[in-house]
Amino acid sequence: MLAVTILGNNSAIPAHGRHPTAQVITTQEDLLLFDCGEGTQIQILQYKIKRSRINHIFISHLHGDHYFGLIGLLSSFALLGRIQPLHVYGPAPLQGLLETQFRLSDTVLPYQLSFHPIVEDGLLLDTRHYSVSCFSTRHRIECRGFLVCEKKKRRKVLAEKASALGIAHTDFSRLQDGEDIGLPDGTIILNTDVTTAGDPPKKYAFAADTLYDPDLANHFKDADLLYHEATYPGALIEKAAERYHSTSIQAAEIALKAQVKQLLIGHFSAKFESIELFEEEAKTVFPNASAAREGVTYLV
Repeated sequence: MLAVTILGNNSAIPAHGRHPTAQVITTQEDLLLFDCGEGTQIQILQYKIKRSRINHIFISHLHGDHYFGLIGLLSSFALLGRIQPLHVYGPAPLQGLLETQFRLSDTVLPYQLSFHPIVEDGLLLDTRHYSVSCFSTRHRIECRGFLVCEKKKRRKVLAEKASALGIAHTDFSRLQDGEDIGLPDGTIILNTDVTTAGDPPKKYAFAADTLYDPDLANHFKDADLLYHEATYPGALIEKAAERYHSTSIQAAEIALKAQVKQLLIGHFSAKFESIELFEEEAKTVFPNASAAREGVTYLV
C-alpha cells in the first residue's frame, strides 16, 4: 500500500485554515514525513496519524514553511517517551540548526536521532518494500524533490489449488518468491500454475518548491501520483517566475509531459482564500488533477 495524507497545503504563511507544507506517506513498513512546516504536529494529532510509525523525515529545503515545525515535533517525540530510532534527511546545514537548538535548550533525546545530509541527487533510503530517492528542483535556494518507489510485489498464491496439488503451507513463501515446488514423488509444480502476479509496484513523486521546469518530468516519468506545487493561478505567471514558483497550469503541463496517472497541486498562496480556481485551471490541461486538501488521504 502507498498513500499520501496532506497535513499542510499552503505556502509561506498559514491562512484561511490552511497550514504550511507537510504530508505523510504510508508505506507497507512505516510512515514517512515529507517536510514539516509550522503546526505539523498539531495536524498529526488532528488527523490521528500514528506518531510512533514515523521513522523517516525528509526536508526538501530550508525555507521556514518547510521545516519550522521540525524542532517542535522532535522535542515532542522526546517528551512522549519515544525510544525507537528516527532518521532525518535534509540539506547539510539543517544538522547544525538542530544541534544548536538542542544544545541551547539542554535537550537530551531519549531516542537515537540519525541525520543524513543530502549533498547530491540519488538514493536516500532502500528498504525491503520501497526506496526513496531525491532530485534537484529549481528554486531560490537548494531544494530537492523526493520519489518513493515500491519494490516488485511478491506473487499471490492460489491457496486452494496449491493445497489440492499437495503443496505444504510451509512452501507458500517460496511460491510467493517465484519458485517452482518439487513434491516428494518427484512431481514439479510450476509456480505459474498456482500463483498469479502481484499488484504492480506504485510510484509517488513529491516535486517540492520549483520554478516551472519541463526537464523535471524526466525524474518521475509514468508516476502513479505526482504532487507539484502550484503557488499561483495562471494569470500570475510572471510573479511565479520572479519568486521561483509555478502556476497551476504549469504544474498540469509537467504532469502531462511526465505522463503521470494523477496530479495533486498544493503550496497555495495565502492571497487566495479559495483553492477551487487552482484545481479548475489544472484540469483544463490535465483532467485527472486535484487540489491537495488537508486531512485527505490519496491512494497512489
